[in-house]
Amino acid sequence: MQNKLNDYGIRVHEHPGELPAADWDALLATQDCPTPFMRHAYLLAMHNSHSALPASGWTPRYFSLWLNNTLVAACPLYLKTHSYGEYVFDWAWANAYNQHGLDYYPKALIAVPFTPVPGSRLLADSEEHRDMLLQSVISWCAEEKLSSLHLLFGSAADMASTTRAELLHRQTVQFHWQNLGWTDFDVFLGSLNQEKRKKIRQERRKVTQADVVFRHAQGTAISNADWDFFYQCYERTYLEHGNAPYLTPDFFQRMRTDMPENWLLFIAERNGQAIASSLIGIHGFGSQQAVAYGRYWGALERVDCLHFEACYYQPLQWCIANGVQRFEGGAQGEHKMARALMPVSTHSAHWLADARFSKAVEEFLSREGRGVDNYLEHLDERNPFKRNL
Repeated sequence: MQNKLNDYGIRVHEHPGELPAADWDALLATQDCPTPFMRHAYLLAMHNSHSALPASGWTPRYFSLWLNNTLVAACPLYLKTHSYGEYVFDWAWANAYNQHGLDYYPKALIAVPFTPVPGSRLLADSEEHRDMLLQSVISWCAEEKLSSLHLLFGSAADMASTTRAELLHRQTVQFHWQNLGWTDFDVFLGSLNQEKRKKIRQERRKVTQADVVFRHAQGTAISNADWDFFYQCYERTYLEHGNAPYLTPDFFQRMRTDMPENWLLFIAERNGQAIASSLIGIHGFGSQQAVAYGRYWGALERVDCLHFEACYYQPLQWCIANGVQRFEGGAQGEHKMARALMPVSTHSAHWLADARFSKAVEEFLSREGRGVDNYLEHLDERNPFKRNL
């Protein structure tokens, strides 16, 4: 589909492969918050690996804005028939629609499947083109008679655009670690209060006393055997909770071949046998703005405190040694504060076609927002650092 306004053209794509990878990634690189999870190869792998498909409730309708033959804005959009794999929960809104005899699904979603990482969603070479892209998406949603549009974990530029478009805003909380220039892990521990410092040392000691050692590999140094073992661990985590894993083995093979520079793998071993692993995403390695993202983990054996070591202490130790500025611990989990991951606000924006429901949701979000603000104040009282920091 193509609609033209003067020299501009809007296109709606039924597969991310229809968009030029080089042009998409060039736009991404200029955004205020680029992440590896918005790279063309990552989004394409979601589809080509059969991880995010219409059959599983993810129908792609990627939008692009063109000025003559130049890509000036684009975003990933999905038609969703459920709310799984999003990490911003709107089940209550869907139930309210259902109770009034209305269809909430399908809805439109601007997000990265199964990836609650804050970052740029509306890729554009200017504020004007970002706004044009968003307005085109909203108009299309209205024409398609969709119940709603949701932009999840947006960047500051995204949220500014949604403010101008008068979308409703929602605030949620994640836990991120900031590198304050510590020279090693012990110096970092010294910045924590005595209770937290003692707890971390006890947890690390339990793993060491269980004869568990760690090794790590980065980029192309992660072998095929390492990737295969990681998937065993990843799959086990989901199956233990009674669910099939979102991502297929082929998805991670595509990460190995298409985006190796964006991955760091930790493997725990005991008596020479691998027993657990954690996979960390990396952006901008070697730069002063490098970021690491805790993504996936799993274990084939149970060892007390192994999760904390694999998912927090080993990555943080690596971040300090390599000058990485931030480690994002993923969605939810205030237990992360005890490991010095501090609360930060994350943001989403929402458009609802029905004015009555939009008003009701606006009132709900106002109440919820006050609750989140109070929650953040409560969390600040539990700051794990020494008070003089």
